[in-house]
Amino acid sequence: MNISMRHLRYLEALVRHGHFGRAAEACSITQPALSIQIRELEEIVGTPLVERSARGVRPTGLGEVFAGRARDILRAVDELGELARASRATFSGPLRLGVIPTIAPYLLPRLVVALAERLPGIDLRPREAVTGTLLADLLDGRLDVALLALPVSEPALVECPLFDEEFLLVRSARDAEAPAPMLEDLRRMRLLLLEEGHCFRDQALAYCRLPSLRSGDVIEGNSLTTLVQLVGAGLGVTLVPEMAVAVETGSAPVAATRLPEPRPTRTVGMVWRRSNPLASRFESMAEMLRKWLPETEGADARPFRSSPASPPPSQT
Repeated sequence: MNISMRHLRYLEALVRHGHFGRAAEACSITQPALSIQIRELEEIVGTPLVERSARGVRPTGLGEVFAGRARDILRAVDELGELARASRATFSGPLRLGVIPTIAPYLLPRLVVALAERLPGIDLRPREAVTGTLLADLLDGRLDVALLALPVSEPALVECPLFDEEFLLVRSARDAEAPAPMLEDLRRMRLLLLEEGHCFRDQALAYCRLPSLRSGDVIEGNSLTTLVQLVGAGLGVTLVPEMAVAVETGSAPVAATRLPEPRPTRTVGMVWRRSNPLASRFESMAEMLRKWLPETEGADARPFRSSPASPPPSQT
């Protein structure tokens, strides 16, 4: 019996998730079926590839090396399919799009509509996750492209800016008429933050010139919705990207205020693997979105100020 692509996919998923149940769910099979395939692979190899215990699963030394090689092979096979797609006259087929949580609820619905109108052959498959997870999935070939805050500074990835947007200060409605605080005043306020892992947390800390804070030292939330509701309850202030203001401030007694110059901003862009055969398609899609996004907000839209296009990525 020979090693099959199915064996490789199942082992890679098991090592990545460290749990038979989660790996089986990711592979869309039952847990017993996954277990049988892993044991079959171990029989072919002639040695255990994973250690099983009540706490979960961990790879053996060989299993870890084996899973890494399997990941490389699976990525290469996927890129063969993408090479075939790149040769077609129209851009079509599945598009695995990752989006960070501070963008997904506010931009993704319009993005789905835009792609359906302009690229009807695309089967969009969005996934929401924090930046670190999206970058890992991009590099491992589990995502095609991601929409997140730039820069990511990963040599294997191409970054293409789409637009810039400001962060607004959200504070209690009773302070709505008060002057916007200067930076030194803001630093003395209780700043509510997203939990660790969100790039928006790091951007807020960087603007306020505050050191990295440990969980437990500050009030945290896992979403902008939670933070805004806590502000409404009087627990502090927070920063919110402009695209989220209309959605998040409508159900809490809060006010959104622009901060004094220089105002905090972020650049939102698309990222994909430099080696992806569909890279030229992604460049065209990014250019389409760069022109389309301001149109959705009106001619004087502030949230979506176009960013300059990146120079063409080197093919060497």
